[in-house]
Amino acid sequence: MKKIFYSLLLFFFVSTLQAQKVYFPPAGEWQTKTSKEFDLDFSEAIQFAEENEYSESRDLRQAILKGFQSEPYHQLLGPVKRRGGPAGLILKNGYIVAQWGAVDRVDMTFSVTKSFLSTTALIALQQEKIKNVNDSVARYIWDGTFEGSHNSKITWKHLLQQNSDWSGELWGSYDWADRPPRDQNIDQWRSRALHEPGSYFKYNDVRVNVLAYSLLNIFREPLPKVLKNNIMDPIGASSSWRWFGYENSWTAIDGLQMQSVSGGGHSGGGMFISTTDMARFGLLFMNNGNWNGQQLLHPDLIEEAGMPSEANSNYGYMWWLNAAGDRHMEAIDSEIFYAAGFGGNFIVVDQKRKMVIVTRWLEPSKFEEFLNLVYKDL
Repeated sequence: MKKIFYSLLLFFFVSTLQAQKVYFPPAGEWQTKTSKEFDLDFSEAIQFAEENEYSESRDLRQAILKGFQSEPYHQLLGPVKRRGGPAGLILKNGYIVAQWGAVDRVDMTFSVTKSFLSTTALIALQQEKIKNVNDSVARYIWDGTFEGSHNSKITWKHLLQQNSDWSGELWGSYDWADRPPRDQNIDQWRSRALHEPGSYFKYNDVRVNVLAYSLLNIFREPLPKVLKNNIMDPIGASSSWRWFGYENSWTAIDGLQMQSVSGGGHSGGGMFISTTDMARFGLLFMNNGNWNGQQLLHPDLIEEAGMPSEANSNYGYMWWLNAAGDRHMEAIDSEIFYAAGFGGNFIVVDQKRKMVIVTRWLEPSKFEEFLNLVYKDL
């Protein structure tokens, strides 16, 4: 009897270890398991995602111009692609346990791009191209971008947390013209008082593009190449993804013309990528930067990227956090973090439950309700 008991104990121990082991899909492959194998059911969540498609036009030129019509001088400067319909993947322990829509279709992903951009900053820190995230950027970029009593105080951390309040113009776009207050006029926007760097959060694509430009200068090679060599190729991503800048965002480095990429699709450009490649990226972060035994990003950097800033408890290094704050989702674990983009593009990372959730073209106001359905049995 005792022998049988210990055999059963060993069986359950081994089964538990196998259930917890993370699977890493080789390039061009991905094993699936049914959600029932993990005692889960995502059918209601999938149906909800399919029935709550982003309400604006699939012609993203129209959707973008309508979405940002209140901004002075706004125009499309980078490529735009007509989008597909709702699509998504749910991973458990690395396995695909649910999917819907055309998951291999390449689409724009808008501000989800920011999480890819901040990842290149983590690579720069890991390679010591940036010595310290609290260094002033002016120590590295001396071409006038960070001149003046205000801009010279800005650190890499301020840019990553979107609380730099950088002031200026880049690629023909002005910081004050990006999502300006609607109760003020253009003269008030131009003459606004500046906030001390680190003290005030403002979602601002011009300043995100300043970060991209600054990183381009310290790597001295295009950021898509940095991301490809250090992250996307090692995790087995396809060759279909592209990361664009603007038609005018070119600069000369070491005698070569290089394009500075954008951190989103606000004015076109940004990351064009499939749902499956987004899921691979999420899986890397779910597993603390380790891909099948290869440590691509140090765990301390992953942890640092998910720390809330003083100016916004729901924002880290261009990842949204479900900590207490204005964007807290009450029924969802406070430890998850996620990338979010215009039109309802999301990558949700749940390290505790070893899950990654990617959803495309979900009506943004329905995101929390969708997650509640995903997590209702967890």
